Amino acid sequence: MLVFAASDKGGTGRSVTSANLAYQRALTGDHVAYVDFDFGSPTAAAVFDVPGAMRGTDERGLHSYLEGAVTEPARIDVWRQTEHPLLRSRPNQSGRLVLFPGDVGGGEFATDDDALERCVDLLLQLNGEFDLIVVDLSAGRSYAVDLVLAATAHPRMRYVPFRWLVFHRWTRQHVIAASGLVHRENGIVRGGVDRGHDEDTLQGAIRFVRAAVPDPDSPVWLHGSPAQAAWMQSCDEALRRLAAEHRIGDSVVLGIVPLEPILQWREQLITEEDVLSTQIANKETLEALEEIARRLTDDSHWGRT
Repeated sequence: MLVFAASDKGGTGRSVTSANLAYQRALTGDHVAYVDFDFGSPTAAAVFDVPGAMRGTDERGLHSYLEGAVTEPARIDVWRQTEHPLLRSRPNQSGRLVLFPGDVGGGEFATDDDALERCVDLLLQLNGEFDLIVVDLSAGRSYAVDLVLAATAHPRMRYVPFRWLVFHRWTRQHVIAASGLVHRENGIVRGGVDRGHDEDTLQGAIRFVRAAVPDPDSPVWLHGSPAQAAWMQSCDEALRRLAAEHRIGDSVVLGIVPLEPILQWREQLITEEDVLSTQIANKETLEALEEIARRLTDDSHWGRT
């Protein structure tokens, strides 16, 4: 299955959260590919602690592949090439975890029919090789978004299942922006229909992930004043109403990632060791990531039985 990770703004936690979801699925035994289509900022290797590709790869990156300069893109075996001590020992029963990096110095670029065919070739190949393919897209209505909308509407992709995750922070600006990315005239749904997608089917394949959400009832905020607690509760309720008005309410939310210092400051994978041993991460955050990862392929969370 293909999962496209999108956001209207940068700084939503899209890349670090989707990398954590890929990691969690690999831990369950799935073979997972992480494809860095964030053409303007291909930094997924930093989340996986892979040296030498923190800003993309020097050769055979996804830019080079899509432009036809190489016939096969580079692939990085995360378990073998990471500097993260826990990942390097590869947990028992885990599946493959492979990163497909972008090029160093790459950027957004207009794609043509040849690039589209190469994209389709790549996605079909990965779909036959991996259980789950997470495609991290550039923020906004980017060339990357347009490319995968066209690719998934291609006749050769007719039987390949795909889903979309749209990430946003829990603020007024981000709620409005995330809704616009999906629902406005030039958004994902309209852009997909223009390329041949069925509107209802595409709409049903989109879910939202709220990231960096402060929980007013969390012990983290116990030392705040009663006025601050009441204000936070009021803001949370107002945001829920706003999200519902903009058609991104609770019924289409796949999961919520709590505000987590480790994700805000370092943008890394969260492991059980971070929660249980070093205690630098919160248990609630790890559980939220595990649950969203499970829901990716649970049809009951996608309006299907």
